[in-house]
Amino acid sequence: MLVHICCAVDSHYFLEKIQEDYPNEKLVGYFYDPNIHPYSEYRLRYLDVEYSCKKLGIPLIEGSYNLEEWLKKVKGMEHLPEKGDRCTVCYDDRLDVSVQKAMELGHDKFTTSLLISPKKSQEKLAIIGENLTKKTGVEFIFKDYRSGNGGQIQGEKVKENSLYRQNYCGCLFGLTAQREAQKKIMDEMFNPISNQILPESIEERLELYKLRNKLEDEKKEYKIIKKRFLNYRLLNAKVSIQKKIIPSYFFAYSTLNKKSSNGRIEYQKDGIFYFNRDEIKFINIETFNNLAKTSYKNVKELLYNPIDFYDEINLRNEILKNPYDLSSLIVLDEIIDEKYEIEINSVTYEDIKEEII
Repeated sequence: MLVHICCAVDSHYFLEKIQEDYPNEKLVGYFYDPNIHPYSEYRLRYLDVEYSCKKLGIPLIEGSYNLEEWLKKVKGMEHLPEKGDRCTVCYDDRLDVSVQKAMELGHDKFTTSLLISPKKSQEKLAIIGENLTKKTGVEFIFKDYRSGNGGQIQGEKVKENSLYRQNYCGCLFGLTAQREAQKKIMDEMFNPISNQILPESIEERLELYKLRNKLEDEKKEYKIIKKRFLNYRLLNAKVSIQKKIIPSYFFAYSTLNKKSSNGRIEYQKDGIFYFNRDEIKFINIETFNNLAKTSYKNVKELLYNPIDFYDEINLRNEILKNPYDLSSLIVLDEIIDEKYEIEINSVTYEDIKEEII
């Protein structure tokens, strides 16, 4: 039996139940999720499914990530709600591709872990599956494992196995609608030009779950915990002199109340240059190198290859002597006696992140 898998949160308990109900079937997992966005989230979900299938002793095949084709199929349906026609297109695509894979591998049965997801329509999935059975002869196995206390057991399995509990269905349009309803920034879509791994980014989660896998392989005890913290995203920022933009690096947690300021350097002490308004501070690249023990030739090099985010926070605290400071701290190649114009568009917000202890 080929089992189409959407994510480990849905599939782990589903696969356990299928193993119980069909003990004589050779199960093969098929991860096919062309709508997951961004790609880093797709990789994280595959990593988690791979981990889950390994624990259950089920071989896993990865399908193609044909996002462009999926986007063409749902064109014009971008603003439809969950369980609407856009999701039906998604069901059609996943089950059709899955049954083709089942036939290719010589399986006579197929099913999908979408059936256990509370955000998916079992009725639509059943109709699509039955139609594909009539068309191909491959039997669609319909199982309702979420009724009764299935949802509760599923949640317990997720916690028990330290699985990644994603906080959106997967596609860009579902994510957009969900974040708008929550009035929350869509930070899943941020990818800085520096490729610095930001707190509570998908890339940070990916590193965390890679560590989980490593600890599992080494049979070391661990626990995934959650912590509340103040998160930050820099949307855009620049420094100009006489309308000409100059290379600049903005430390994390640099903010401005009115998003722009202009003025001059008022004084300097211990390599820190103090602006005459809005609590802005500057350091030059030489001071940065001395404090960070780095050897950047210029700010542009720092922009494209920054230090680790948490090292940057520690360095910021060392310079400003205040862990609660939200002043703008900016690195320039050199600091001269001129009028500066500064623009910063950034957001700070309460957030929750996972850590491994």
